[in-house]
Amino acid sequence: MKLSDFDFDLPPSLIATRPARPRTAARLLLAEGGGIADRRVSDLPDILRPGDVLVLNDTKVIPARLTGTRTRATPQGEAVARIEVTLLEPAADGWRALAKPLRKLRAGEVIRFGDALSAEVAAIADAELRLRFDAEGDAFDAALQQVGAMPLPPYIAALRAPDDQDRQDYQTVWAARQGAVAAPTASLHFDAALLDALAAKGVEFVHVTLHVGAGTFLPVKVEDVTTHRMHAEWGEVGTDASAAINRAKAQGRRVIPVGTTALRLIESAAQDDGTVQPFRGTTDIFIYPGHHFRVTDGLMTNFHLPKSTLLMLVSALMGPERIREIYAHAVGQGYRFFSYGDASLLIP
Repeated sequence: MKLSDFDFDLPPSLIATRPARPRTAARLLLAEGGGIADRRVSDLPDILRPGDVLVLNDTKVIPARLTGTRTRATPQGEAVARIEVTLLEPAADGWRALAKPLRKLRAGEVIRFGDALSAEVAAIADAELRLRFDAEGDAFDAALQQVGAMPLPPYIAALRAPDDQDRQDYQTVWAARQGAVAAPTASLHFDAALLDALAAKGVEFVHVTLHVGAGTFLPVKVEDVTTHRMHAEWGEVGTDASAAINRAKAQGRRVIPVGTTALRLIESAAQDDGTVQPFRGTTDIFIYPGHHFRVTDGLMTNFHLPKSTLLMLVSALMGPERIREIYAHAVGQGYRFFSYGDASLLIP
């Protein structure tokens, strides 16, 4: 299975840099059975069945993009360097982070992010930093909200800088558990009115948590994709969530994750007999064609990058030839791609 098997041509004009407004106005490609239909996200109450279970990732994105300065004494005076930091995840002794330019930093130096927050460079290894901030708990969260920016994906950040509107746009309406540095983007299409309409239809919601990491944007660098190693992310499927999913499966109702993050998590928690056990910990599950889905009956997801692990995941669910057909239709019909783009509902 070659990396080139998951390539396709995408016109740059189809990369969305802002979401649809309202959220539910985004287009929805419905691929069910052998057909393809062009719909809207707002049509979901007419598409889904009573009893369907939507699995929602309730992670909350933190403003993990920071701009600061490092000051160093030199024989000529003070040398000040501008440093861009992206937080990755908390660690036992600080935060894992990336920095640009990394060569401008040394262990023991301090990066100041305005008056509200600063961090000491505790260590530098493997192109990463370990940062110790001068605030913890609620004080750290408040300072981060003050000085941080939303960590837009590289393909959007290359086209424009994040702004205050992204604090709302790049967050789901049900976000509850802080810890992600990337959004579960299929979930960005929902608003309160749509959730109410779906509930009135008899659709059930189950909340799980997967803190999406920056590794979700890492490219696949091996030609034999089966040798690719996924990044690990922390997730939790609670007792109530696993019981609700198991009840639905036992009753013959469909379980449809909203987003690849929710799908990867419930498949990580699934047992060989198709039941889901409570789960808490890290998962590095890699889903590519040939994977046996134990729980998932369908998937709502955005349109993904060429040669990405997410494209491999949807190819596993629908079949590579079917996905090529779906993506060719999406490109031909001008669907908007990636995190702020349109959605698809994939029912094998």
